[in-house]
Amino acid sequence: MKIKYFEDTDTTLLEFGSGIPAETRELSEDIYLDLDASGNVVSITVEHASKRSELSEVSFIRMNSNKPLEATA
Repeated sequence: MKIKYFEDTDTTLLEFGSGIPAETRELSEDIYLDLDASGNVVSITVEHASKRSELSEVSFIRMNSNKPLEATA
């Protein structure tokens, strides 16, 4: 998974793999979901991202059956 922030357009792109988008669905006024030809999620685009979320910090928490492993980037 990759998270890209484009400061010039205030847009965040969350990529879930290397699939090719075949369809884009508008989830709300500023959030778009890209699907491949099989209906799998390829990416999510968030416009006006700084107004919709806190972009100064991104956290990743992996949960397993024993204990949570935390990593912050």
